[in-house]
Amino acid sequence: MPSTAGLICENAQMTLHSDDLLILLEVSRTGRFTAAAETLGLNHTTVSRRISALERSLGGHVLVRASGGWELTDLGLRAVAAAEEVARALSALEGNDDGASRLSGVVRMSATDGFSAYIAAPAFARLRRDHPRLSVEIVAATRRASQTRSGLDLEVVVGRPQVHRAEAIRLGEYMLGLYASREYLAEYGTPSTITEVLEHPLVYFIDSMLQVDSLDAPRRLLPSMKDSLSSTNVFVHVEATRAGAGIGLLPCFMANLHPDLVRLLPEEVAERLGYWLVARPDSLRQPAVAAVVGALRAATDAFEDRLLGRG
Repeated sequence: MPSTAGLICENAQMTLHSDDLLILLEVSRTGRFTAAAETLGLNHTTVSRRISALERSLGGHVLVRASGGWELTDLGLRAVAAAEEVARALSALEGNDDGASRLSGVVRMSATDGFSAYIAAPAFARLRRDHPRLSVEIVAATRRASQTRSGLDLEVVVGRPQVHRAEAIRLGEYMLGLYASREYLAEYGTPSTITEVLEHPLVYFIDSMLQVDSLDAPRRLLPSMKDSLSSTNVFVHVEATRAGAGIGLLPCFMANLHPDLVRLLPEEVAERLGYWLVARPDSLRQPAVAAVVGALRAATDAFEDRLLGRG
């Protein structure tokens, strides 16, 4: 890490080193000392020691323990804002005339399986063509928005989130529909009403492990359908439905890719769900994160017709 001159903290009358601010910045992004140490090329003890020194300089705690790692305090948020200014200044000094090389770093996000594969991954591949020093890590998960977001820069969740100390940005909507394989329908018949659908087994999420209220549609639309094959992974839903395990409630943008699947009762079962992006304001101020957010919004807009089952 580049050596930088120390600044004087007026409140504590102690030397505040900008290196320590940059270490805090990395801890805020990863949520863990060990992960930050690995990124910075330091050891865990050094990171812990420098954070302690920063807290002594500032006269208060910058981090508190949370269930998923370390979370910034109000003082920590202000310190990270200062660290971002330091990082931008260093980036400007170290960069060259090629603007593409200036956007760098690691952005970590979580998103549902389908969004990760069909929207996020292609969007990031296109983004990295212009910014080869940028890296993106995707944690595929279907869950409600975290209240701490430790170790994550961004989250993409289903349904409008209830969060504090964070911003929620609507990306778009997608459609859930009922699907069955052609072979399944040839063997068991094609239901023509909701009442007939209820006689078939359902392929969907594991009810007891489902954390997202918006995804509880079958319990409202199809309350008496018996589970056939359940999974926490939507790709398993698609493949189980294709294999004839039952009738699947599937994202149209995924199911419509398979000609062996037939959509059932599209007028009666057409559940629209929203994709929302959640991030802390300090994360959104980071140039790399802002670029990723822009890429996700553009990719979601371009994918709108397929998300809603059109085309």
